[in-house]
Amino acid sequence: METERRDLDSFDENQSLKVIKEMIQVSQKRLKNNGILFILWGWVSFLIYLFEFFVKSIPHTYQVTMFKAYITIALMIFGIAFTLIYLIRKSRKATTYIGIALRYIWVSMCICMVLINLIQFNVLHKITFELQLPIYMVLVSFALVATGAILRYKMIIAGGIIFGLMAYFASFFSLQQQLLIESIAWVIAFIIPGHVLYTKRKD
Repeated sequence: METERRDLDSFDENQSLKVIKEMIQVSQKRLKNNGILFILWGWVSFLIYLFEFFVKSIPHTYQVTMFKAYITIALMIFGIAFTLIYLIRKSRKATTYIGIALRYIWVSMCICMVLINLIQFNVLHKITFELQLPIYMVLVSFALVATGAILRYKMIIAGGIIFGLMAYFASFFSLQQQLLIESIAWVIAFIIPGHVLYTKRKD
């Protein structure tokens, strides 16, 4: 009886490990397909922050400021619309627990960004963008490292770590320089890994 129980426990443990391994492999495959989202948000964020940097670096008129605002809004709307349509289409397929966990990580990150602004305004009675930008980068860094760790992708983990280090580096500079640093960080942590993942999607 004890032997049968041990065999059953061993079988259950081995089966559980096998299921977890298969879930990770499925999620890794989907992440390669979803590399398009890394590319999308990498380019959207890169363009927004780089354009903001250039606008702040040169004398500009009210019209330029409004043009910059319209471009930013247009890019954000495009990014959100594309992401929602893409995820809705993909959601028709079976979703693993790991996939659900990753969605919670990124949704939680966005909620935390909103809470940070609310807390900052409640305490300081204003939004200090020189503080906001590095903190936002730290949250993105955490989400990247967590995603890479769950899926065992060293490139994403490395990108998240670099993103976090650049957040600390950015805190030593003014908002103008922070914008340039963050735009570069999006290239390193999102655009490059996104293109690499997307090219491997058929492997």
